[in-house]
Amino acid sequence: MDKIHIVITGRRNTGKSSLINCILGQTKAVVSNIPGTTTDPVKKSYELPGVASLVLIDTAGIDDEGKLGKLRIGKTWEAVQQADAAILVTTNNQFGPYEEQLLRHFQTSGLPFVILHNQSDLVSPNPAFCQEIKKKFNTSIIPFSTFQPDHSALTKAITRLADKPKPHSLLEELIQPGQLVMLVTPIDSEAPAGRLILPQVQMLRDILDHHCTGIVLQPEEIPAFFSVPGTPLKPDLVITDSQVFAKVAPLIPASVPLTSFSIILAHQKGNFEKYMEGTPQIEQLKNGDRILMLESCSHHASCEDIGRIKIPALLQKYTGKQLQFDFIAGLDQIRRPFTDYALIIQCGGCMVTSRQLYNRLKPAIEAGIPVTNYGMTISWIQGIFERATKMFRTKK
Repeated sequence: MDKIHIVITGRRNTGKSSLINCILGQTKAVVSNIPGTTTDPVKKSYELPGVASLVLIDTAGIDDEGKLGKLRIGKTWEAVQQADAAILVTTNNQFGPYEEQLLRHFQTSGLPFVILHNQSDLVSPNPAFCQEIKKKFNTSIIPFSTFQPDHSALTKAITRLADKPKPHSLLEELIQPGQLVMLVTPIDSEAPAGRLILPQVQMLRDILDHHCTGIVLQPEEIPAFFSVPGTPLKPDLVITDSQVFAKVAPLIPASVPLTSFSIILAHQKGNFEKYMEGTPQIEQLKNGDRILMLESCSHHASCEDIGRIKIPALLQKYTGKQLQFDFIAGLDQIRRPFTDYALIIQCGGCMVTSRQLYNRLKPAIEAGIPVTNYGMTISWIQGIFERATKMFRTKK
């Protein structure tokens, strides 16, 4: 399940870091009365029992100054773009262009938010200030002080921010209780030592949540599974790592639904319809076209790296074209205009939230640039696209 990212914003010295320490009940963020103490965004995990897992993001002041200050403000806006909700912290009845800009952005982007008037033990929010905020933004000010023992209003506000519709589970509508699900998980140099990758773990948990039976094996073990003497077991669904589609597909009976971890992730949190539209544009690639590869995690790239090595090689061989590739890891800034690209290929996105993935691709989609993802790209190249997406098309 995605953690809910809540960004803490406001001017310098409004007590954003103190607020985070108060919520956590620990001194995790550096606090001082020197403006600009917090520079880059800092993330802190927090469990709200019975509600959600949160990530609190401490940011630099939106009013930072100087050359470095502008860079810090840029990082703050990046954090806002990636957040699921926001807390605007103000003090001393202060409200001006900085707060106005943030709140207008929250509203236009549909970002849930609350406004906290910090240090209210020193200066309380006056009625005129509260009335102005209520009139402009249809929300109330929450008085707050880290030195006051009752923080129930803050807890309720965070609970409201975290209370968003739960996303569909990974395998919702694909399996029923009692069914058998096969996971094909190759172990190569890209596999983490001694453990499975996150999508495989997430899929196993979802199988258990649906009261199904899961079988985990490597591609070379599939023939032995289907040749068990007596009445052979037949999976109701097979989910494979995308990079072994070509090896796995011939080993799975045509009557058994087959897809990949990446495609299921795309269906749960990506813009699936746009992926479906964008994938066939592989056929339109020309010599010199530039392709953007978006990896939502950071890792060491080896000769078996799916995003940096395998997919580029597969695309060039399949199309017979000389293509150019740019690679962006994590949520790093995309420096070229989206219009420079003929195609954008996103990974499954297991390490980012649905909102982060949506905001990542939204400008490209609005610019009319085709988008797809790793699993769909590989399935198209290897002639398995129709089979790998059939179960999602029939659910419409």
